[in-house]
Amino acid sequence: MLELLQPVSRRAFLASAAATGALIMLHPFSARAQGNQAHLRIMETTDIHVNVLPYDYYADKENDTMGLSRTASLIDAVRKEATNAMLIDNGDLLQGNPMGDYIAYERGMKDGDLHPVMKGMNLLGYECSTLGNHEFNYGLPFMDKVLAGANFPFVCANLIRGTELAANPRDDKLYLKPYVILDKKIRDGSGAEQPLRIGVIGFVPPQIMVWDLKNLEGNVKTRDIVEAAKAWVPQMKEEGADIIIALSHSGIDVKQGDMMENASFFVAGVEGIDAVFTGHQHLVFPGKKDFQALEAVDTEKGTLQGKPAVMGGFWGSHMGLIDLLLERDGSKWRVVSATSEARPIYERVEKANKPTVADDQRIVDALKEDHEATLAYVRRPVGKTSAPLYSYFALVADDPSVQIVSQAQAWYLRDILKNAQWKDVPLLSAAAPFKAGGRNGADYYTDVPVGDIAIKNVADLYLYPNTVRAVEITGAEVKDWLEMSAGIFNQIEPGKPDQPLINTDFPSYNFDVIDGVTYRIDLSRPPKYDSKGGLVNAGSSRIVNLMFDGKPIDPQRKFVVATNNYRAGGGGNFPEIDASKIIYEAPDTNRDVIVRYLISQGTINPSADANWSFAPMPGTSVVFETGAKAKDFIAQVKSLKIEPAGEGEAGFAKYRITL
Repeated sequence: MLELLQPVSRRAFLASAAATGALIMLHPFSARAQGNQAHLRIMETTDIHVNVLPYDYYADKENDTMGLSRTASLIDAVRKEATNAMLIDNGDLLQGNPMGDYIAYERGMKDGDLHPVMKGMNLLGYECSTLGNHEFNYGLPFMDKVLAGANFPFVCANLIRGTELAANPRDDKLYLKPYVILDKKIRDGSGAEQPLRIGVIGFVPPQIMVWDLKNLEGNVKTRDIVEAAKAWVPQMKEEGADIIIALSHSGIDVKQGDMMENASFFVAGVEGIDAVFTGHQHLVFPGKKDFQALEAVDTEKGTLQGKPAVMGGFWGSHMGLIDLLLERDGSKWRVVSATSEARPIYERVEKANKPTVADDQRIVDALKEDHEATLAYVRRPVGKTSAPLYSYFALVADDPSVQIVSQAQAWYLRDILKNAQWKDVPLLSAAAPFKAGGRNGADYYTDVPVGDIAIKNVADLYLYPNTVRAVEITGAEVKDWLEMSAGIFNQIEPGKPDQPLINTDFPSYNFDVIDGVTYRIDLSRPPKYDSKGGLVNAGSSRIVNLMFDGKPIDPQRKFVVATNNYRAGGGGNFPEIDASKIIYEAPDTNRDVIVRYLISQGTINPSADANWSFAPMPGTSVVFETGAKAKDFIAQVKSLKIEPAGEGEAGFAKYRITL
């Protein structure tokens, strides 16, 4: 029976600071291992998103909560005290900050070039990685060139080359190897060297075929993660793998379904898999905050269905660590005990983020030229703004950072469609706040002052390299689109004070605001759809007073909506919005469109037009959390009565809205 121990306490961990700035502590397994046993430490990074250095290129300043060069010090500390250790990565490496965009769009990748991410990872000696969904954002040829520079293998068992799935997953023509078996020498408890065969299998969310359809359609297909695991793990055992670990770029969800995006819980249930390294959700597991109250998920011991698992945050914020006590049974090894933890690179001290580790100078030096070139790229001005662009109140009021995106999309498509068959169809524009705190922390907001707008600001306004799409839908579908967006709000009881407003399970990038119509949101009514697009209250109607051109919207009238490839392709599971509604696929990214719009306008005034608001609820107030700098912009929000309501958690500030 597998024994699961509690990980070392944070107090004990922090009490053992090394002179290098890294934190070292001997694990109980090290002393406990007998002659027929061995202690193996497996370290994980996940969702690095090109954040190799502790630098926020959007804010153009250092940031102590991120950076693989910082995580590297934790990795080095474990290696120094461990008898047997290995390092793996769980994907989402190539997109996510302006350095990634600079390499993809400005510098390019010629054959033989080494991507900055690979420079850092090669220095750290990774032994394997899998693909994340964002590896595909710049296209397959770009990804292939980047992976060619890795000194370690990439594996993925559910990405198929071509357009056909085989009847048996083992007959699939895979894009990469489904797994590798690493032949290692480990030292047992007596100090003797023993052979160990470690199987490593990888998985990517099947939804890449929706999110990156433009790059992948006709080239690859995906298979269900758990189906692929059940097919390939027995073969890994047949080939002699002693233990098998899963690199699952997929989050944790206990509601089973086909083609799950977050399937790691069910990966853990596949016979033969000994440990699961997970990610994708930008959360931390094990821990006291995320994934509480999920059946068969132990957030203290760090187990999924009894198997050790870990999710190491994002952007290098944590190093995931699973410790395995292995026991030799004849000629084979088996796992008899395990612990799991996610070690942070910083801590919160007196309302500030304080680093607990120093940089690995080798990585800093290796990326010096890439860093400087990225700084020059992001500081390049492309226009001016006569009003500040900020997203501190983007979830509670019409917002200037969302407004400018909608204006640019509509400007772009209006010109394209002016001579098309849709020239007389009303054009609307949908956009969502990408940087609105939440899971990414209290500093994760857009904040552009009056004056020059540089490329870094445009990338800040629009984080992803999405491309523009136009969909044609009815007025009824416009309303349902907004009903889905309104699911971000909790149901509010009239006459009751200080109720929590935001449903924190609902991602801000799915809170679409549609410009070109006006509407109110009635919070007294339950949401019609849940955060995943499921119909939960069919008769509910939160969207009230929905008007177009000053009149109630006609449910049958046709509208064109400017959006992006993610939403138009079905991303977010918005009702009736999928690729069948697309009437135009632009070759340009939304960010490029914003840059062109800024250049064409010279100076913009991005003040929000307050086309949406909450329906009044006398005697009722709600509270929400946002960034501490929000206090500088309260007076600019005209449509709401907002006031400070104290401190929030982890650097957030709490505010009250009187409805």
